[in-house]
Amino acid sequence: MALVRHFERTYKDRYMVHDEINAKYMVFEGDGRKLIQIDTFGRGYRDNPGKQSQTIQLDQEGAFALYAVLKREFDFS
Repeated sequence: MALVRHFERTYKDRYMVHDEINAKYMVFEGDGRKLIQIDTFGRGYRDNPGKQSQTIQLDQEGAFALYAVLKREFDFS
């Protein structure tokens, strides 16, 4: 699990599109601030299909940083 507050663009020599998976999110208060938690779940063919795989949390600073990336990269207005 990780609290993400900043995003840095990087580059790779090769890229690939990953398989689609399910994700769920929740909103809660922690340490006096609002947080969004996003949980991803394993693909159906894994040993434990549907098991929670990864979790990221965003506070307001992290959410705004992600919003700025999405706005810039997808031309959101």
